[in-house]
Amino acid sequence: MAFAENIKKLREEKGLTQAELAKLVGIAQPMIAQYERYLKVPTILVGVKLAKVLGTTCEKLIQ
Repeated sequence: MAFAENIKKLREEKGLTQAELAKLVGIAQPMIAQYERYLKVPTILVGVKLAKVLGTTCEKLIQ
């Protein structure tokens, strides 16, 4: 569950809404909501984009 918590925590620290983060990553807002509730896991390409936008690495997102 750390992945979901990390995405939400980092997004909130950056002051981004789910919609803003989704736009920056190039996906739909409902996907961000599903990631944050650990209903879905992003592809590696989306994971890399998420990490870049959130100022972290893929490794740290899943720790």
